[in-house]
Amino acid sequence: MTLITLILVLGILIFFHELGHFIFAKKYGVYVYEFALGMGPKIFSFKRKDKNDPTLYSLRLLPIGGFCAMAGEVDEDDDTIKKDQFMCNKTKFQRFMILISGVMFNIILAIILLFLHGYIWGHPEQKPVIGVVTEDKPIANAGITVGDEVLKLNGYKINSWDKLMIVLNFKNKDNIYEFEIKKQDGSIKTYEITPEIIKDEDDNETKMFGFGVGEELNTGFISSVKYAFTKLWSVLASMAIIISSLFTGKLSMSSLAGPVGMYSLVGEVVGLGKMSQIMQTLVYFTAYLSVNLAFINAIPFPAFDGGRILFIGIEAITKKPVNKNIEATLHTIGFILLMILMLYITINDVLRLR
Repeated sequence: MTLITLILVLGILIFFHELGHFIFAKKYGVYVYEFALGMGPKIFSFKRKDKNDPTLYSLRLLPIGGFCAMAGEVDEDDDTIKKDQFMCNKTKFQRFMILISGVMFNIILAIILLFLHGYIWGHPEQKPVIGVVTEDKPIANAGITVGDEVLKLNGYKINSWDKLMIVLNFKNKDNIYEFEIKKQDGSIKTYEITPEIIKDEDDNETKMFGFGVGEELNTGFISSVKYAFTKLWSVLASMAIIISSLFTGKLSMSSLAGPVGMYSLVGEVVGLGKMSQIMQTLVYFTAYLSVNLAFINAIPFPAFDGGRILFIGIEAITKKPVNKNIEATLHTIGFILLMILMLYITINDVLRLR
């Protein structure tokens, strides 16, 4: 059940991403060889009866990706196709729109899912206002109470629960956390808090502060629309912090999760028991992953959509296209580096499960 659920979630994300590329490629008259969900051998495929649509639509065996194979993504590579049907012969704006459309569609999917999540099940307060305080834990012992708002943590401005959770996971040798708190009377106070360290049977450490989000949930159409866009921005900002923190060393690479980590998370979701809880968590999880996929693909790194957009930007500035062989080589190197990173993350996922 866990594997099937994970395949379904990833399939939805990839389908929407590739659908964006496909729709805009068709819009601008680019020849599309194949629109595929999955990788590896074909399970089945078909072509529409419409003579104006030569595209092969396929479902492939391995649920690890998908693609929209377009003519001339790098150069004119097929003598049987008209020159104006090659992607490389389209205007810079058209190529940009084809490339960015995958990111756009993942963002749109995330907004829809976040809205549904908030509208159907309700959503908590997005501001980092403390809603739950556990007695005899560090937060309570320091004098922080329900209704207090976290303004800063260790010097970082905090404007959402997402950012608060990320900063709490930054490396902290002293294990002392400086909270700047806005009390309910409007006064600003600073607290230095040392969390409890709890070890599990495998000697893994968890820091316990003793506070959380309030249980009161907001509902309604307007409130859910606001929640969808606020949460989207919060997750995007959090992703930017995570990426920059990996380079500065504030977060370790081992904190990232790959396919095995996602499988474990989905397993926990499926194990919740009640169908309503499972659906609620899966909808949010899918939205969160969709934002992640959009953000990562927008990074200007070879092999990502953002990397291809970068070359269009260079072409716009220099007034001439980047050498196609150089571009293709850089994308290949980028892909190899990504595979190495995924292998490293997967190994860490497996080690965490031991």
